[in-house]
Amino acid sequence: MNVGIIGLPQVGKKTLFRLLVGQGALDHHTDPRQPARGVAEVDDKRFDHLVEMYQPRKVTRARFEFVLLPKMEENSVSDGAIFRDMGDVEALCHVVRAFPDDSVYHMWGGPDPAREIEFVQSELVLHDLMFIEKRLERIESTLGKKKDDRLAREKALMERFKDHLDAEKPLRRLEISTEESAVIRSYPLLTLRQTIVALNVSDDQLSDDSLVADLESRFESLSFVRIAARAEADIAELETDEERREFMNDIGITDTARHVLTARCIEAVGYNSFFTVGKTEVHHWFFRHGALAPQVAGVIHSDMERGFIRVEVMKYADLAGYGSEEALKAAGKYYVKGKDYAVEDGDILSVRFNV
Repeated sequence: MNVGIIGLPQVGKKTLFRLLVGQGALDHHTDPRQPARGVAEVDDKRFDHLVEMYQPRKVTRARFEFVLLPKMEENSVSDGAIFRDMGDVEALCHVVRAFPDDSVYHMWGGPDPAREIEFVQSELVLHDLMFIEKRLERIESTLGKKKDDRLAREKALMERFKDHLDAEKPLRRLEISTEESAVIRSYPLLTLRQTIVALNVSDDQLSDDSLVADLESRFESLSFVRIAARAEADIAELETDEERREFMNDIGITDTARHVLTARCIEAVGYNSFFTVGKTEVHHWFFRHGALAPQVAGVIHSDMERGFIRVEVMKYADLAGYGSEEALKAAGKYYVKGKDYAVEDGDILSVRFNV
């Protein structure tokens, strides 16, 4: 899963990026006009418990790739360079500055979270609108030369998108059918991406719920999390876990930015988790909510989807409750499912296949 980190200059994007993927992530990134990429492992208490149970030789956590994109400024859409790097991201994390600090430059003189959100969302809408208009020009040019039912249907879809964007509404608020989604799958429409706003606050603002509540009421299509990036960066420099936990407790941080943000991204894009277990390896995987067993098997390897026979399923809650596979099987909680099984979050799978 790829998540793009966007925002204005000096809002805390780099600090958050380091917290997510490691403090040395930008050591060799010398050109701020180019994106930086880094991988974050996903924390999951169920996975940790399975590792304790099986004591495997290899442990593989699910991973996210975070893409730190160049700063957004008032000419971002006309320049276009920043948006060329957004095409492969599945979600956007918009870092917004809420912390007050006169020593840190702000392009508008001081923090104004609502204005930042409105500006960036308008830029994304404008980007999509420009793409749609160019696409409509090409379609109309082709239809002027020959009849094409497929292009005629796409033209109607693009016109519906244009009307929606003209009203300053993101495309994620528009109901789109499965057939329509297939048409636009390769299109770089940024307002289709689920967007999580990471509100970068001071440690004094961590307990203030009013700011988030106000923004949530104004921007209903966005998801919000609060982070104190500077405070967490200081915590990351401490030598021991005990010191870090004590500091976090003192200032009211209950979960790290990495844990909070990855959990919200998983929720936003509709991912669920499944696990494969054994003495050789315990592995945490993601799959799309609602996927059937063969498609989920394909997440592990394409051969498993192609040659799918059946899948053997344990529910994590059952395994944790009974304490062992033997006890779970004795209780009749070990299931064999076929091609029509919709895999559920927390399933532990063993795929049977033949190619």
